[in-house]
Amino acid sequence: MSELFDAVDALVASRSALPPPAERKRLRAAHGLTIDEVAGALKVRRATVSAWESGKTEPRPPERDAYARLLNQLAELYPAPSAPMQETDAPAVRAAFTAPPTPAEARTPAVVAADMTAAENTRTSPAPVAAAPAAATGPARTTRPSSTSRRPGAKKAAPAGTPAGGTDPRFANGPLAVLDVDADGRAYAYCVGGLVLDVPAKSIPSLVDWTLREAKLGAPKLSGPGKDADPLIVLTPSALERYGLPVALTQEERHAGRLPEGHKVIKQLVRAEWKLTKRGFGPWARIYRPATGSERACVQLCIPSWNALDSRHWGEAAQLPPADLARVLGVYASRVMTPRGSTAVTGLELMTALHPPTRASEPDADGRRHSEHNPGSLGKDPVDCAPCEAPDGHPLLKDLPRFHVRGPGEKLFEEAYDWARPMTDAECTLRHLVGIDVNMAFAAGANGLVVGLGAPTHVHAPVFDAKLPGSWLVDLSHVDLSRVKVGKDTWADLDASLLPSPFTPKGEQPQGPAWYATPTVAYAVELGYEVRPVEAYVRHENGRYLDGWYHRLRDAYLATMADLGVHADMDPADFLAAMDGYRQRDPELAIAVSAVKATVKGGLGKLRERPRGEGWKPGQPWRALARPTWRPDIRAAVISRTRVNLHRKIVKHAAFTGQYPVAILSDCVVYAADGTSPLDFLPYRDGKPLPGGFKLGINPGLVKHEGTQSVLWGEEVRERFDAPELNLARYIKDGQVTDKDSGE
Repeated sequence: MSELFDAVDALVASRSALPPPAERKRLRAAHGLTIDEVAGALKVRRATVSAWESGKTEPRPPERDAYARLLNQLAELYPAPSAPMQETDAPAVRAAFTAPPTPAEARTPAVVAADMTAAENTRTSPAPVAAAPAAATGPARTTRPSSTSRRPGAKKAAPAGTPAGGTDPRFANGPLAVLDVDADGRAYAYCVGGLVLDVPAKSIPSLVDWTLREAKLGAPKLSGPGKDADPLIVLTPSALERYGLPVALTQEERHAGRLPEGHKVIKQLVRAEWKLTKRGFGPWARIYRPATGSERACVQLCIPSWNALDSRHWGEAAQLPPADLARVLGVYASRVMTPRGSTAVTGLELMTALHPPTRASEPDADGRRHSEHNPGSLGKDPVDCAPCEAPDGHPLLKDLPRFHVRGPGEKLFEEAYDWARPMTDAECTLRHLVGIDVNMAFAAGANGLVVGLGAPTHVHAPVFDAKLPGSWLVDLSHVDLSRVKVGKDTWADLDASLLPSPFTPKGEQPQGPAWYATPTVAYAVELGYEVRPVEAYVRHENGRYLDGWYHRLRDAYLATMADLGVHADMDPADFLAAMDGYRQRDPELAIAVSAVKATVKGGLGKLRERPRGEGWKPGQPWRALARPTWRPDIRAAVISRTRVNLHRKIVKHAAFTGQYPVAILSDCVVYAADGTSPLDFLPYRDGKPLPGGFKLGINPGLVKHEGTQSVLWGEEVRERFDAPELNLARYIKDGQVTDKDSGE
């Protein structure tokens, strides 16, 4: 009988009308699915699903039947909003974005309480992960219900953009909870989706037991061979007092990054046979018992008042009320991963979670499985870098003279741009300096990049291979930027004095052989010049290790920006209007955006983590070298590709418009223009950008408006500090320059 039902279901699905392309994309995003996941489930290529969602092609049987069934089930879970925003509404939306948003505080406590009561009575389901806000107003502040109305499992109205709890029954209450204590001494755990749980635990050991046995917190693994995410408990100051922990660390404890071993809470954990990791009981404490088989017993604590949530990346998150903090961290956890520490640590952990070093083998003759290397991962053992890739003080360099300074011919120096030049007379006649910034530039540089997975092989006089990742000693001083190749058979004549070199971070022309990563050398070939490497360290074992990492972070960024009213494929004017003041529409979601971007840069920075005190001396190994993810070559390749990507756009722009940048800092480029908007100098024709040049948009690799100042401001700043080449890109956003910034 079940076979007959399946046949009937398939027959119905084969004739079901598919929703329009935009709705297909909305349904997928609403459930938190990536294009790769849908493509894998339907056994088609990623490009096929992308074409279905863009309307370029339509699915055909048998994939059409399965795709229709998927969309029908998602449509039941996430009905279309009553008044969906259409593309034709863009001008009206643009006008709405220019009006000041209604502050969250404008909602009185009585109104908030009424909303919460209504939500409780109707048992409203939490909003889906990718659901956009219903309006451009700020989120409602969730007030604490009275002790008589609170009960375990009680759900409250959740602000837009709040992820729901996990669908896995083991993690029904989501990945994390923020623990707070009221004036009566009752402890409550604020979970994602507006859920609030009573917490009976009176000590840290009992809190760990409660979290593992009753709280149903955690998140499923991100890849097949991976591990489920451990539950995260965030302790507010009142919770710290309840459990006998200091609200703030002393100066000595801050320097050590942890509580002293003799603290009473640590003694409680020892008596209860719980262990701490090597970093001890600090802002991000991990409490565990050794795993038995596949069963893990581990809980992570986050303590914001101990600076666990760095304000440079998390803004004012540490000062948020518990429910709002749960919302911010929940959005991040559901779209990126449950935080494992700082955004840098989490960025690195995300790489490993998506590509675990080992997997289970096929059963042997006795039916047993064994741990084996997971193809495409970095493995479980660290590998040595090449000597040219090693930072100063590395054990590989211990035989160098004590005060030896390595030059370009000894050291790979792939870093982001920090370049500026004096303005020309013609540029001084213009009125404004306009900065544009590349969205998630380093994430875009990682997309599709082939990087080494294993140890390097040293070769002499190699033939350059752009498909082979590695480090190359080659002379690029002959590359002349006054005449470069900008197309298959097209050359352009440029003013090289107004352009930075693509081969050095400071934009200076190379003076002889130097070490470069593969993307830099490949760009010299692209510009039309021959290269002859002297030697190289290449990695024959390679792959697109960062692709999944990029896709995860890109999707998190785009989904959260969409919640803030900034969507992909907006026309340029509406995009600029949507970006204007987007943080004020929902300051909490804006915090999540900042954290996602910091995860990109921090994760890449961790690939070449330097010593962190601990009595280290040059020539000795430091702790990070023991990680398989300590890979300075991968970091160099990403930065190299990001820099040449930017230079390629600058060259295309100069060849087409005759305009040259005044300053570049990392992913920000400043041009002189007559108007205050990027549209005053970016060449758009019939709404289409210059092919290969800068394009306004929210996707990684596209650009947004960074800031505008006057040309007079720029000249006055440079004259004040007697610095004709002061990098104005550093200050273009707000125009604030201090003596400290200028090096005075």
